[in-house]
Amino acid sequence: MTYDLVIRTRRAVLPDGERPAAVAVAGGRIAEVAERDAPLPAASETDLGDTALLPGLVDTHVHINEPGRTEWEGFATATRAAAAGGVTTLIDMPLNSLPPTVSAAALAAKRAAAAGKLHVDVGFWGGAIPGNVPSLRPLHDGGVFGFKCFASDSGVPEFPPLSPGEMRDAFREIAAFGGLVIVHAEDPSALTAPADGGYPAFLASRPPAAERRAVEQVIRLAGETGVRAHILHLSAADCLEPLAKAQSDGLPITAETCPHYLVLSDGEAREPAYKCCPPIRDPANRDALWQGLASGVISCVVSDHSPSTPDLKQGDFATAWGGISSLQLGLPAVWTAARARGHDLATVVRWMAEAPAALAAVPGKGRIAAGNDADLVAFDPDAPFTVDPARLRHRHPVTPYEGRTLTGTVRTTWLRGVPVDGTPSGRMLTRKEAP
Repeated sequence: MTYDLVIRTRRAVLPDGERPAAVAVAGGRIAEVAERDAPLPAASETDLGDTALLPGLVDTHVHINEPGRTEWEGFATATRAAAAGGVTTLIDMPLNSLPPTVSAAALAAKRAAAAGKLHVDVGFWGGAIPGNVPSLRPLHDGGVFGFKCFASDSGVPEFPPLSPGEMRDAFREIAAFGGLVIVHAEDPSALTAPADGGYPAFLASRPPAAERRAVEQVIRLAGETGVRAHILHLSAADCLEPLAKAQSDGLPITAETCPHYLVLSDGEAREPAYKCCPPIRDPANRDALWQGLASGVISCVVSDHSPSTPDLKQGDFATAWGGISSLQLGLPAVWTAARARGHDLATVVRWMAEAPAALAAVPGKGRIAAGNDADLVAFDPDAPFTVDPARLRHRHPVTPYEGRTLTGTVRTTWLRGVPVDGTPSGRMLTRKEAP
């Protein structure tokens, strides 16, 4: 047969490692992965030479904020930034939009707002808040990939946290239909108001104990209810011990961390662009998070892209919005740090593509394999660049990476075998049903 596209490279990052290969695309899917020089008739052919070919990244932690707070971000801008950073699939968080995705009607409003604006594929998380247990199964039936909840204040009044009893009730309901719960784990009893507007005071106000207590609570409730649980944006390495034990005991619990916790440190936090919750901690903690990734206790690296309008990132660390915009920069930021620590590109791809796709059971994503969507990224792993906020595609050019030199440049992103070129061609995804 004649394929639509063949991409050849000396550095294809495949499920079994990195090697020369030719990837043949037909009908938007990967039809064949062959030897680099294999004869493969095609309507179009690209030879990347030594530029690496990766599967499109899967980012399961993105706040798009539309509808309702589109001035903070939006589907068009967020998905353009994703494509520029090699992300071809993302899952939108249920809060910071108005309405939050806590009912079937709100999910319909979210989908209506996204229609015609997507440059990459997008799925949706549902939300678990006080009083909406009856809405969880309809959301599940509507195709959300799981349910987010907070143990502490979310920062927006329309998405309140769950008490321990409410969390137990939500976990039981989600377990009853085989769903996934994802948890912002900080114990409110361990959080305090910052003593002043500096970063040390902000960091002290959200200590590692807050995360550990909440993680231990999730572990207990997962054991009671049998729900599959995932810890979001792990910042405190103190949590690795109870998570490792729970996993060795067979509990279905996983964890993720984010580029800013792996790359930045408390001593660099000079302005509110660095503020996030939970916070960026010290270098020793950062080293331990890398060890948690290497051991598999932490399985995923995702962005927690949480933008706002620039005025909300002004002021000091006590008052500014807590969120970091990094959707476009996650791959080079993590790769720059990972290669310095001896990790290869295949490992970074596992953390940022394969594992997030497996976590959320996103069909056909995260691996260069026959039958999967032809979501692919040409990535030059040796090309440095300096982060210029003016070149970022998300709505507001605010980033703690400003002026930082990173290594690794995305050259081309293909969605289902077609280069992402500014024309919205992304699809809305729904959860894959279990076989």
